[in-house]
Amino acid sequence: MRKLVRETQLSPDDFVMPYFVRPGKGVRQPIASMPGQFQFSVDELVKEARGLAKTGVGSLILFGIPASKDAKGSGGWAKNGIVQQAVRALKDALPELVVITDVCMCEYTDHGHCGILKGREVDNDATLPILQKIAVSHAEAGADVVAPSGMMDGVVAALRSALPKATILSYAAKYASAFYGPFRQAAESAPSFGDRQAYQMDVANADEAVREIDLDLREGADIIMVKPALAYLDIIRRAKEKFGCPMAAYNVSGEYAMIKAAGERGWIDEKKVILEVLTSIKRAGSDFILTYFARGAAQWIT
Repeated sequence: MRKLVRETQLSPDDFVMPYFVRPGKGVRQPIASMPGQFQFSVDELVKEARGLAKTGVGSLILFGIPASKDAKGSGGWAKNGIVQQAVRALKDALPELVVITDVCMCEYTDHGHCGILKGREVDNDATLPILQKIAVSHAEAGADVVAPSGMMDGVVAALRSALPKATILSYAAKYASAFYGPFRQAAESAPSFGDRQAYQMDVANADEAVREIDLDLREGADIIMVKPALAYLDIIRRAKEKFGCPMAAYNVSGEYAMIKAAGERGWIDEKKVILEVLTSIKRAGSDFILTYFARGAAQWIT
């Protein structure tokens, strides 16, 4: 009877699996703060993606870890950059797979910030042409969706100008959250000084999120995202009710790590908690969820 009247249903189609890709061959390097997650070389990533596809999950998002970094993040738009290599390999091996790429500079800069620095501050306008170059290089490699995550003002308009026909997934409401810690270890992207509060959102603000989402939709975003998910379910719901547009939410690394840590200690029923969390995110209004639980959850629900 519960199944007959259940309002919110999870499906493998609801999930996008994040992956971290790095140079090398045969690399499957564990991420200490995210048990069960790895940095993959391109060849190992293709193997992993084949397994993912067998569970019914048809989408992933890529984060790159380059061989070297510099102040301008030039590895981000290199024709043979690590993400570009991965996109080409994935599309050759699994052409039906939806490949999303993260468009940001923090993984590629030696200072770890999401843009070009002017002194010790990020220069928003100087960063936009670089993000255009990164997005174009991803699209030329075969990416299906580009996802600007740096929270630079005007980035969606810049990407829409450079890629008129691209699908843009905007991190429209990305908060300056303490839940990102494990990700920064995984992506090797922690800032070398300061923090990112100058360009990510204040965790206390909801009206601001609505304004940010509205601006990105006006600039040409196809899909908007709220990040993190669990502490911001109210933002997901509010945005869905106001805009009715395609919506994503990112079930981020800190949310993943907390559940894994409690599960390993036997303090919670890990499987039940994961499915409850993912159901709550979808129930709040997210059409799909970026989550490190994607592969396991897909197997459980099918």
